[in-house]
Amino acid sequence: MSTSVTLGKDTNQALGIGEFAIDFLAGTLGPGPSQAVLDRIKRFHTDAVLCGASALALRTNAPTILQAEALSYVDSNGATLFGAPTRVKSEKAIVANGAAVREWDSNGTNFGYNPARGFVAGEFGHNDYYSVAVAACQERGLDGTTALRAMVLIDEIRGRLAEVFSLKTYKIDHVVHGAIASAATYVALHGGTAEQIESAIGMFVAHYIPWRAIRAGKQLSDSKGASAAISTEAAVLSAKRALAGFVGPKDIFRNPESLFRQFEPTKGDSPFDLVLSHSGDDFAVMGMHFKIGLYEHQSAGALQGLIDLLVENPSLLQPGRVGAIIVKAYEPAFGIIGDPAKRDPHTRQSADHSMVYIVATLLRKAIEASALGTSDDFWKQLMLMPADYSTVALHDVNTRELIDKISFEHGGPEYDRRYPDGIPTSLIITDVDGAIYESGMVMYPAGHARNTTADLTGLLHKKAQLLGELALPDGGDVDALVQQLEALYSLSAEQLLRVYQFEIANRPEN
Repeated sequence: MSTSVTLGKDTNQALGIGEFAIDFLAGTLGPGPSQAVLDRIKRFHTDAVLCGASALALRTNAPTILQAEALSYVDSNGATLFGAPTRVKSEKAIVANGAAVREWDSNGTNFGYNPARGFVAGEFGHNDYYSVAVAACQERGLDGTTALRAMVLIDEIRGRLAEVFSLKTYKIDHVVHGAIASAATYVALHGGTAEQIESAIGMFVAHYIPWRAIRAGKQLSDSKGASAAISTEAAVLSAKRALAGFVGPKDIFRNPESLFRQFEPTKGDSPFDLVLSHSGDDFAVMGMHFKIGLYEHQSAGALQGLIDLLVENPSLLQPGRVGAIIVKAYEPAFGIIGDPAKRDPHTRQSADHSMVYIVATLLRKAIEASALGTSDDFWKQLMLMPADYSTVALHDVNTRELIDKISFEHGGPEYDRRYPDGIPTSLIITDVDGAIYESGMVMYPAGHARNTTADLTGLLHKKAQLLGELALPDGGDVDALVQQLEALYSLSAEQLLRVYQFEIANRPEN
């Protein structure tokens, strides 16, 4: 039995996505996702909520503003916010929770790479959209099992779109794929028709396309972190209008005036075939990656290479021992986190997109801690957290001295061809005596879906503890919160209404 559905480029794929979403949630296509898929979705959801709750606890700007805005849209039949019992309009809960989840840039990542099917467009994406599933289920009185399945659906649609169409190539923000998936899932959860899903997708694509202008500039703004949230808000509004009877543009992937055919002209077809899984293990989420702390995922190979060298050569941890560091990586990593302006970051949003700052900060922490142990031990001891991007940390003298010793280079074709299969990166450290230490090519750092050596469960537990301790008031039970989130699959509709009702601390960011 086939475990997937193919939406050919010569078909109405917007309508096909609608039919797939409805049938997937109804369970009529097959036995459904395996337990491994459901477990991975639960992990990503738990990780996302802890990222979001800790961002709210530290009173970060965009999440705080958007949560206050949401609380002015009370709706007794609506959805809930992180840390607040009040039900609000679902699109407002979604934009507020989504912005909080994305604020640290520390939740899951995909690179749109599926060589087995020949789909290697390599578009980025993140697990920013789970609040859509929870909000819609809360509105409809649906249970946690349905919410979890809807999360799989969101990641499947957006993940497979990322494999076949590279938005970044045309300077369009990657959140478009997630917004399309959100519109489809929201309508399907509300009992809408495939035609209504087609209208919702068509409306979003025709009216609300975000450009990557939000990610340009020397010091990034709130718009960068809130991009997915704002686009998802627009997608859900489109979905609500479609459910009310508003008819949007049809067949948007084959529409000759839409972004897809404008950027990749065809003679009438969509630019791509789309294959969506409905059963078994082969879901997009299984190829998505975890971040072991707060850093731009393109730097994960460099962090792993640095840790490997420090584990093997503890003499490098002596203060003043490192003379120079050369980091080599692929495009687009070099272009995204190698901007010369980011050698002198003044905001967290710019620092966490600066290769030299990220590497220098981890090395500075390792030297200060005289870290020892295995690779897993180093990750746990040195895991980058919000404090590592505070105003004090941004101007730390030792970090700045290390930044001056780091050169970041484009590794060339040999590196480029290995992405996005992995995160091809290498480090060369020269000590003050001229001795050279080379990491070799790092492809699958800790957290990468194809990494087979790291203790992912242990690393995510440590990350959850660190973020949970920030999110909850002093003495709060982080393990209990994690267990509450991990129990999502078994929650009744009434319990799902309370899944985000935990107290959030007030720890203003410095």
